[in-house]
Amino acid sequence: MDERLAERARQLNVNISAAAREGVAAAVKRAMGEADRMAYQRFPEQPDDFWDDAEAWGAE
Repeated sequence: MDERLAERARQLNVNISAAAREGVAAAVKRAMGEADRMAYQRFPEQPDDFWDDAEAWGAE
């Protein structure tokens, strides 16, 4: 981390560990979303006749 940024965080009483955890959590969430999007693009959902039959089971 840039020393000037670290000093400013100390001046403002920013909990650097907590901020890092929040940043990593946000980065992981973004990466998971991107991975899901890429997986969907590689293997998009296709219509499946099975679901028509499955819905009929619930109506009984």
